[in-house]
Amino acid sequence: MTKSLDPRRNAYRDDLAAIELEGKVQADRFIEGEKRRVNEGVAPVRHLPGHDQPLDTEALFGEEFTLYDFREGWAWGQLSNDGYVGYLPVAALGLPGTASTHRVTALRTYIFPEPNIKRPPLHLVTMNARLVVEKIEDGFAALTGGGFVPACHISESGEHAPDFVSVAEQYRGAPYFWGGRTSIGIDCSGLVQMALEAAGHACPRDTDMQMAEFGAPVSMERMIRRGDLVFWQGHVGIMQDATNLLHANAHHMMCESEPLQEAVSRISTNGGGNILDIRRLLE
Repeated sequence: MTKSLDPRRNAYRDDLAAIELEGKVQADRFIEGEKRRVNEGVAPVRHLPGHDQPLDTEALFGEEFTLYDFREGWAWGQLSNDGYVGYLPVAALGLPGTASTHRVTALRTYIFPEPNIKRPPLHLVTMNARLVVEKIEDGFAALTGGGFVPACHISESGEHAPDFVSVAEQYRGAPYFWGGRTSIGIDCSGLVQMALEAAGHACPRDTDMQMAEFGAPVSMERMIRRGDLVFWQGHVGIMQDATNLLHANAHHMMCESEPLQEAVSRISTNGGGNILDIRRLLE
């Protein structure tokens, strides 16, 4: 047995691993894990436990999480949505409850303690957060377990945006934030993942995963069109049309649109290399 499985999407350490990995990796123990659900608006997912550790990604309100271990305020486990493994604050997790019925479609909205926008909110939640709605009345969705969300900011789980590029364009101006998945701060692959998820397309979290697994390759000789994903080493952007690229990037320190050729020239000049691949959503 060798540790050849990607640890970002396979829950194993030297001392502990998910039961389904028994026979595939080496670990002292293999366990089933316990289901939990994220109960804060946004929770950091870190490579190692500790508030000073690098941020790998973020877990959104209502996402399911399989818990394998917790100590000193940190839970180690795996997100169900994209399979990402990491450490979350234990305080950000609650019991799983029933399956979500709705998701947030606005860039961000609030959960209020009562159906009253003048009351101090309980949580700020963001696009693609998952909710369990009991009923919708007088413009508010009442949530199982308490809380009310403006009904105009959500949709049923099976309803999706028709155009993921239009969703991505809503993030324009959002600050660049390594590991971020929200309009408060987002990175390049987070933008791609959030936009595609809103349109009903499952998408892995990191750039290399997206380039390897998403859509079909587009020959450089073919016409680039809206929705094509352009990949560099460690970076990705979304074509808005045949000319303009939308991407969350550290040059502008925000999600910004610019001509593709300007981005190509700057990235190459700054040592980022040339385009590695262009991928198109399978129709």
